[in-house]
Amino acid sequence: MTYPKSARRPHHWRRDLIELAALFTAVAVADAIANLIGHQPDGPYLLMASAVALAATAAFHTWWARRNSHAPPDPDTDAGAAELPSAGPDAAAGTVLWRMRTTVQDAPGTLAALCVALARHRVDILTLQTHPLAEGTVDEFLLRAPATLPAQQLTREISAAGGSATWIERADAHDLVDTPTRVLGLATRTALDAAELPLALRQLLGRCTIHSLPARSFTGRPTGESAPVEGVLEDTVMRLRDPSGGVISVERPYLPFTPTEFARARALVELDARLGPRVPRGEDVLTLPEGNEITVRRADRSDLDAALAMHGRCSERTLGLRYHGPVRDADRYLDHLLSPRFGRTLAVQTDSGRMVALGHLLWDGDETEVALLVEDDWQRRGIGAELLGRLVALAVEAGCESVYAVTQAHNTGMVAAMRALSLPLDYQIEEGTLVITARLTPAAARRPAPEPVTRSEAPSHPSSPRTEQQPRTEQPSMTGRLPRDASPSSSDPTEQRLRR
Repeated sequence: MTYPKSARRPHHWRRDLIELAALFTAVAVADAIANLIGHQPDGPYLLMASAVALAATAAFHTWWARRNSHAPPDPDTDAGAAELPSAGPDAAAGTVLWRMRTTVQDAPGTLAALCVALARHRVDILTLQTHPLAEGTVDEFLLRAPATLPAQQLTREISAAGGSATWIERADAHDLVDTPTRVLGLATRTALDAAELPLALRQLLGRCTIHSLPARSFTGRPTGESAPVEGVLEDTVMRLRDPSGGVISVERPYLPFTPTEFARARALVELDARLGPRVPRGEDVLTLPEGNEITVRRADRSDLDAALAMHGRCSERTLGLRYHGPVRDADRYLDHLLSPRFGRTLAVQTDSGRMVALGHLLWDGDETEVALLVEDDWQRRGIGAELLGRLVALAVEAGCESVYAVTQAHNTGMVAAMRALSLPLDYQIEEGTLVITARLTPAAARRPAPEPVTRSEAPSHPSSPRTEQQPRTEQPSMTGRLPRDASPSSSDPTEQRLRR
């Protein structure tokens, strides 16, 4: 980000005075020469000969310049445009993409001044959006600039041309998609899956942090989080009413939101509200080595009863390894975990329809957490590794750069599943709690199902993580933390690492 100081604009009256002084000087010189030569006996002939010589010299120069392909511009050509460098056939070589915003006065000619300043440095304007404000206009550019042109110099030139509060960052190929096409694509993704709304808002508004604030805590007490139907826009923060209850808070401290961006975000949230709860119902049928078939599918709050029943069949040790807190509170977390606002959940069920495992991909601020729970009787069969591989693929699809898992050092099953990802891992121990962070790569989205689970010839999920996806470079920033009162007592050593 660059916030250059506003350059002083030139005072036009100074230029007028200079032009008048030059004019008076030229008149005085001409009068002196005319008086000196004109009063001589051959003075008029000398003046005529000088005029003919000057005209002949100018004509010869014009002929020579045109013959050597350096002719001056025609009279009907804009002189300012003739001074701009032309883009050669290799203009695209050695260039970088920039996204830039600047605020200009809402007056004729301000945009033209910016364009001239950019063209002077061989900067190509690929797209342009205008965001009207109460005072002035925010112009948003996608630029292709020479790699040798630093961002600081670019912002200085824009400030000198009349721009203020200039912001610039590097862009990539995904920004080449025009805004209407991108908005339609995000609306389609949101219409197919309610869990896509936070990600769609993130891609619509750029680098920002999205918090989903529930209206009630996991204990059922009101949190006081609410917003009017039309939403609230406060400079760098917008608050929108969550269709599933609570508030969606979007923060972008480095760049104020414009009314245009606020209207787009509100329209996307309204679309989600009108469509209601929805999760893709595609599923994958897998065969375990012993011959049992299991089904992997997306889960949401409609699976709460089945998840509670699975909790009842799990031992206290299994629940303690998963939730790192009082086992009696485990059931209270499920409604929060199954909400699509805080991440994505995969469920595993048997051919009889009984749920035996849950895998969660949870947005945690600028980070992403993965968590697994497998019923005791179904452990050590490769189900956890299969779920973890699919969750990592979903994280890559969402543009995450890393995922982390919170567990205990003696939870050998989770440690082995993380190692089986074949990704770079970082280990950190905090008061007996092991935090394993995996740095993601695009290839993680296409990794085959880990052994010993084998795939059957069943139709895939419409958004199956095994489908090859083009990775996005932007990182999602959403939070799915439990309310403050969801944490265990202060005497619990794992209080700081409790996420759900």
